[in-house]
Amino acid sequence: MRKKDFTILFTAFLFVATAFAWAENVSEANSRSAVGSTDAASGPIELARDKNESSSAFLSPARMSDKPGIAVIFEGTDDLHYYASEETAPAGYRLKLEAKSDSFTFGDVVYPQWGIFFDKALSKSVEVYSGNFSVFIPIAAVSAMSDADQLIKLVDVEVKVSGIACTSTICLPPFVNTLQTKIDWSQRESWKQISFETVSETKRPSAGPGYSVWFALCLALLAGLSLNIMPCVWPVLPLIVMRIVEQAKQGRRQSATLGLAFCLGILLFFASLATANIILQLFYGSVLQWGDQFRNPAFVAGMALLLVVLALFMFGLFTFAVPSSIATKSGSGKGYPGAIGMGLLAAVLSTPCSFGILAASFAWAQTQNLWMGTLAIMTIGLGMALPYAILTSMPALLNRLPKAGQWMEIFKQAIGFILLLIALKLIAALPEIRRTSVLYFAVVLCFCIWMWSGWVTYNTQPLRKWLIRIIALVLAFASGWAFLPAPAAELIEWQDYDAAAIETANAESRPVLVKFTADWCWNCEVVEKVVYRRKDIAELIAQKDILAIKADTTLADYPAALALKNKYKEPGVPVTILYIPGEEEPVRLHKIFFRNKLKELLENLPSKQ
Repeated sequence: MRKKDFTILFTAFLFVATAFAWAENVSEANSRSAVGSTDAASGPIELARDKNESSSAFLSPARMSDKPGIAVIFEGTDDLHYYASEETAPAGYRLKLEAKSDSFTFGDVVYPQWGIFFDKALSKSVEVYSGNFSVFIPIAAVSAMSDADQLIKLVDVEVKVSGIACTSTICLPPFVNTLQTKIDWSQRESWKQISFETVSETKRPSAGPGYSVWFALCLALLAGLSLNIMPCVWPVLPLIVMRIVEQAKQGRRQSATLGLAFCLGILLFFASLATANIILQLFYGSVLQWGDQFRNPAFVAGMALLLVVLALFMFGLFTFAVPSSIATKSGSGKGYPGAIGMGLLAAVLSTPCSFGILAASFAWAQTQNLWMGTLAIMTIGLGMALPYAILTSMPALLNRLPKAGQWMEIFKQAIGFILLLIALKLIAALPEIRRTSVLYFAVVLCFCIWMWSGWVTYNTQPLRKWLIRIIALVLAFASGWAFLPAPAAELIEWQDYDAAAIETANAESRPVLVKFTADWCWNCEVVEKVVYRRKDIAELIAQKDILAIKADTTLADYPAALALKNKYKEPGVPVTILYIPGEEEPVRLHKIFFRNKLKELLENLPSKQ
């Protein structure tokens, strides 16, 4: 075969192959966008993401039960979910879709049947959409178009999607996104058919349980009574028992009034919840979601630290100094603030452990008018306070309580360990980026409390006593300022360690920065703060198009740990390796405060084209 003939045949082969590839791509695009769509959405738009959990959506013309319309197709992982009901969604942010077009009028949105997800923060099951699902928006009417227009006109359609996405561990900020596409109305008969189980009228989320008023109030009273037997109230049981035993030694009137003050503290907590509910409904048009406070990392951290402090009290590391005038009868009622505070503390610590009956009562309360809702919430508090009111008003019952002794001290210290377990559980629920910081601060806080109480005695000179306690306070505030604020967002887009990516960058004469670190390395955290959290370093890395690699050596079998030992022959972390194009050996930075040296090296690199 002559060279010329071979060239002609080869060119023809390339032409045919290209035509087949183009036809296949067009067919694939049409199958994804629905038959009849000539200009489908540019691709799925990501609506929410948290680590490995994500969800996206795109538009496709479709038919459902012979009705033409727009299908909003969601694709995502199973743990990330949207809420189907305003009553169970955080702040009422259920998934909502609104379609708009100059040529179409749309009917009511057809949502699929939701799934059930057990929300640990709310301690109840809620209705959600997750994974892959579709929502249908029917076209109810078409604006006047000529036959010619219907054959050639591409109609613009946009759908606004709003809501809030949550995982089993965290809720992301509310979002509003707009999806757009073009559809060919003349091809509506060939649009693909879709079908899914819809939300029937009998299953549609209701405004709340259909209880009668008296049944709901009895349920609320029962919910409040149940709080007294739940694990979360155990930490304050020793304090409550000791207070009741002390009250039993006083007269009936003094015992009863102090008991009522304790009940008042419980009711004050529920009154604050009722007030918050009124403010949210009147001024923000939303409701107070039971357990929403535990979605706030600051609140969870504060509760955990409070439990740690109470555990130290249980262990006897410090005591509350009460003036004798308050501790004795002669105080003439001055012990009431302490009783109110104890009741308030009992309510705060008990309510997070609420289960279904409490959640049901609270949900019903928020579907009623403000007066009835407030009454229901206060009935919950009354149910919790009722046992203490009865116990402290009947001397015969108080006399049956066991006498104070060594058993009470052992019981109190045992409860201290339960407190620490609950605190650890709360810290484990924090976002990963905050856990370590809260643990560090908890240790420093314990040390400061030990300084405050253990380094001084009754006979310590006032000047020395106040000096020690001022130092303890300064240390506590300084460590809180250092550890508790939310870590700043990373300024550098780090990639996980990949030896092949490093070799490819070296072959392309692209600079590479490898940061070897480990979760247990304290100096690595210092390097992160003083070097890589600096804006000038981050800007230089971006300007110079440097491949930034985070090499995690936390465990010995990690690829980065093996490379650090076998390839780079480095004894430990932190260490930074900088590959400079044209240099045979990389630069190694071992010290902690090497920002200026690194900045000089980066400035000498050529900027990306």
